[in-house]
Amino acid sequence: MKNLYLSLDKILDLKKWQDLQDSLAALTRLAIITVDYKGYPITAHSSCHPFCQAVRKDEALVRHCHKCDSRGGLEATRTNAPYIYLCHYNIVDIAVPIVVDDKYVGAIMAGQVKLSNPNRDYPLEQILSSDKDSYAMKKLGEIQLLYDTIPLLTFEEIETISLMLYRLCNYIVEEAMNKNVILEMYDKMFQFKQEPEYAKAYPDYPANSIETIKKELASAMTDAYIKSAPNDNPYYHNPVLKPAFEYIYNNKGENASQKDLAALCHISSSYFCRLFAKETGENFSTYFSRLKIEWSKQLLEKTEISITQISDELGFSEPGYFIKIFKKFENITPALYRKYYIDTNA
Repeated sequence: MKNLYLSLDKILDLKKWQDLQDSLAALTRLAIITVDYKGYPITAHSSCHPFCQAVRKDEALVRHCHKCDSRGGLEATRTNAPYIYLCHYNIVDIAVPIVVDDKYVGAIMAGQVKLSNPNRDYPLEQILSSDKDSYAMKKLGEIQLLYDTIPLLTFEEIETISLMLYRLCNYIVEEAMNKNVILEMYDKMFQFKQEPEYAKAYPDYPANSIETIKKELASAMTDAYIKSAPNDNPYYHNPVLKPAFEYIYNNKGENASQKDLAALCHISSSYFCRLFAKETGENFSTYFSRLKIEWSKQLLEKTEISITQISDELGFSEPGYFIKIFKKFENITPALYRKYYIDTNA
């Protein structure tokens, strides 16, 4: 499972990340691309400037670009911080490392801007330099008009943007670690069941984002946490109702009907209704709803599963109805209940 961390497409929802990257590029006027740990792009280039497009189409010059990108990525990884530098055309670029569990998994590469005041002494390394008579400088003369249209930013603006991108990387790391926590919870869950078979559970895992993993594990986590509760045992005296109670407790995510449960007990629906009320002191609908709310309270207290997911996992038709029923029994919404529980147990 740990090998998943080495692949950014297992950590990121690439479509959503591309949309975010495009928006960031438009807002900051920087060109942005995300690469994996080998330096290969995993997103399309957002707002690549025409000058840099022309340079990268030149087989001789693109090698200089790759060398700058590589060195920038290595320096960012070494310092675990944004690295701002100058390419061979005095264009400012930024490398922001993505590190998970102390492993370098890729980087956000941004830049293609010029300093608005290049005469000041800035602490920037120029990774490559070009002689006046070099091929690179001769090529610059041919595309000078494109070079002159590169956006200008102050060094302070570039530093602010690099910090923002670095914080986004921290978010990515946090989400990746969140996945690790989910898997640890999956391990612990099976102390109440059987030993997990990872090879069987995750062969060539197709998830594109952490949310996919959360969704697929939520059902198992729900059952495990509720089954670990000491008061979660079918309660009945009448053996006729045993199949109904066992079905309810073993299928927490299903919306069992009175008619179906009566058939399971091999009695009529009306007789089931009378026996059930006598056994529990409540009609079936009230008892069933109250039981599901008790289960939901355990999940709100013990897990970070979303309210929408809890609603789905316990078989409610939609989150709004779950909130309505919860409020009916507890006089408070699920969100406020969770907040109150956390605050009082902090």
